[in-house]
Amino acid sequence: MNISQEERDALYKVIFSRRDVRRDFLPDPIPEEVLERILRAGHHAPSVGFMQPWDFVLVQDSETKKAIKAGFEAANEESAQQFTGERQEQYRSFKLEGIMESPIGICVTCDRSRTGPVVLGRTIKPEMDLFSAVCAVQNIWLAARAENIGMGWVSIIHDDVLRSTLGIPEEIDIIGYLCLGYVSKFKDKPELESFGWLPRESLEERIHKERW
Repeated sequence: MNISQEERDALYKVIFSRRDVRRDFLPDPIPEEVLERILRAGHHAPSVGFMQPWDFVLVQDSETKKAIKAGFEAANEESAQQFTGERQEQYRSFKLEGIMESPIGICVTCDRSRTGPVVLGRTIKPEMDLFSAVCAVQNIWLAARAENIGMGWVSIIHDDVLRSTLGIPEEIDIIGYLCLGYVSKFKDKPELESFGWLPRESLEERIHKERW
């Protein structure tokens, strides 16, 4: 199946306009058929040994969200303490999640034992199943953007908060908590780039030919 020029251009547009959304969420619910398309995109991510190690825990209940938000706030304060001076002040000025504002949260997990102890392609690099689950997150992110839905990945939270709040078994690895929803606008640039936290690196400086 060949990809047309228009389809190619649309893919690159989605990639370059993807954002980590933390604000500007609208209360509009995501239709079931749209959410299914997004999750199906995640489920079609590449996976080592075709083991498909992911699960998606959907969160819409406000009380559940409040518990997750409390976990974020504790971890965020812990994180702020790791910066000093102006850097800490700038960190505290950022809005780094949209847990309560987004209509739906998705916790993505990885079952590393799903297809047994020996997995094709994981025999030398055992972490490949975790990378596979991250590919599912990326597919969800791009599919959401193609649906004009914003997504933010909340990484500032301890796993034990999500594990206890969502009843995730100890043997299941937690990849991330995602906030999804329609937004009033998408930023032209990533927020941290716009706020001067770090600049966009040059691609040319990251390409090595033949050797490092």
